[in-house]
Amino acid sequence: MPRVRELEVFRLTLPYGRRPESVLVKVTDYGGMVGWGEVVEPQHGHALEQSLPALIGVDWEHPSELGEIPGGTAGDMACWDLWGRMTGVPLSHALGGSRTSLIATVRLSADRSLESMVARVNRHVCAGYGHVTIDVHPGWDVEPLRAVRAAYPGLAIAVDGHGGYSDIAQLEALDSYDVVAIERPFKDLLTSADLQDRVSAAVAVEVDSVAELDEAVAVHAGSALLLRPARFGSLGAVRLAHDRAVEAGWDIVCAGGLGAGLARAATVAVASLPGCTLPSDVAEPPQSAQVVVPPVGASGGVVAVPLTQPGLGHTVDEARVRRLARESFHV
Repeated sequence: MPRVRELEVFRLTLPYGRRPESVLVKVTDYGGMVGWGEVVEPQHGHALEQSLPALIGVDWEHPSELGEIPGGTAGDMACWDLWGRMTGVPLSHALGGSRTSLIATVRLSADRSLESMVARVNRHVCAGYGHVTIDVHPGWDVEPLRAVRAAYPGLAIAVDGHGGYSDIAQLEALDSYDVVAIERPFKDLLTSADLQDRVSAAVAVEVDSVAELDEAVAVHAGSALLLRPARFGSLGAVRLAHDRAVEAGWDIVCAGGLGAGLARAATVAVASLPGCTLPSDVAEPPQSAQVVVPPVGASGGVVAVPLTQPGLGHTVDEARVRRLARESFHV
């Protein structure tokens, strides 16, 4: 029976991009077994330090018994990792995953020119990717998509609107370029439903809870779910969202945050679930910026699901965590 004896919280500023912040949680059982969790760019300041101590001394058999664990996704992930390591079960199997590998997509932001965009796509295609996701916004959508499609007629392409559109016609025009999915086109569900009625591509909506997903399904807001585990309070809720989407006949694309690799490892485990039928966005962050061994990443456009190691399936380089930490908290 797991029982947390002590915990540590590490706040890291990561050495890439716009230097995102990540918070790592380490829980230690009375028997000395350790579990790790991560939340990327936390929104609630020092709420973790204030709430996580409630885990200490609590007896439980399975993480699902704890409900919304104090500390949110980081504490929840750490408990799942601890339980998996204690029982010898990989997180993917604990959640019900069945895949041994994942087809990955690579996400491409807007570029300075069409030529540069096509060149970036070419680099990823040569690296083995068969699917790309292009970030679009009004003024940068039809032309880059046309250029990429002309260069790669057989490439699977999705687009991500980041909720930045208001005109259905602008996105409807993209359907003629044989896109697999149009992710997050609008901020409201009803407009997304209207777009889904007009295009053959799957409209993928993103939600923060199972209740929001139920609402999206009820209004036929799309036919796919963009599932980001970090947006849910627990991995149990993520699994429930997966099941609801499958019941509705929706496809699922699983995507992770940035971070130091732990959150991405959990995303890989979720993406191994049978309903995650679309290529998964689990190829970042840069492997050189991660604190897990082996680093989480794609090789030839494919991501391996770790099945020979329990829990998250990766060893944490604790010495590097301590070097990167700008502050830490111990109970």
